[in-house]
Amino acid sequence: MNRSPDDYYPALEESSSVSGVSWGAIFAGAAAAAALSMILVLLGFGLGFSAVSPWAGEGVSAKGLGISTIVWLAVTQIIASGMGGYIAGRLRVKWANMHGDEVYFRDTAHGFLAWCVATLVTAVLVVGSVSSVVSGGVQAGANAVGGAAGAMSQAAGSAAANTDSDQYGYFVDSLFRDDRPAAVSDDAARGTVTRIFAQSLANGQLSPEDRTYLAQLVSQRTNLTQADAERRVDEIYANTQKAIADAKLKAQQAADSAAKVAAYTSLWMFVALLAGAFFASLAATFGGRRRDAVEYVEVDTYTTTTAVR
Repeated sequence: MNRSPDDYYPALEESSSVSGVSWGAIFAGAAAAAALSMILVLLGFGLGFSAVSPWAGEGVSAKGLGISTIVWLAVTQIIASGMGGYIAGRLRVKWANMHGDEVYFRDTAHGFLAWCVATLVTAVLVVGSVSSVVSGGVQAGANAVGGAAGAMSQAAGSAAANTDSDQYGYFVDSLFRDDRPAAVSDDAARGTVTRIFAQSLANGQLSPEDRTYLAQLVSQRTNLTQADAERRVDEIYANTQKAIADAKLKAQQAADSAAKVAAYTSLWMFVALLAGAFFASLAATFGGRRRDAVEYVEVDTYTTTTAVR
């Protein structure tokens, strides 16, 4: 049947004046995507914690856990975003007298907007709790390594402050030094040795005067000769320097490993989110096509009524 051009004017006017964004469908798809994403993330954490064991040689390795986490996040983004995009495309209004390319673009935009809203909601509701859990684990591991790393430096530096709150204790001790082997208590001797080691380690070397004085204290308590006591002082001081250097190296390695893990996690999170945006837009086009393919069944009430009569 031929239709006059006047029949198209109302449809054209309506299509040009009505917004092309169905916010109701977008928010519905975003809510579904955010809820499904939260469920999948919680499921992933449950599976991850069940696979981890504190015993050596048992459970999944750290590398395996990291790879599994990245893969699970990517799968979560694809499934949740795809579901949200499909719902947004399926629930949007039907645009009349619209070019196919424009419909395709609008469906893609609806899926992308649904992904954007869902990502923001998920970031607010889920990422806060997830980051606290992850940062707690990272901090615990860093404290374990950092505790070993700082043990010797704290023993050399903090012990002096615990023994004597005066930061000039080393210089005060120098006032009462005597070439004669004076008998002092073990606590006093340990405090003096600690302050000398702390000052020497801070300066990077042990002065000859401090070396001689330490050898006198060692000789007094061990019955060693002055020469043997000096060799012991040199050996212990070198071991202390090596222990502090090893602790600093371990701390630097731990910090470098943490930085690499953070960088890799950020990059793979970017890839997972990008995949989620793509699948949300793609699924919205399928949902939109299904929406436009719906055929309405119209019942002719007049014919039905006449037939009944």
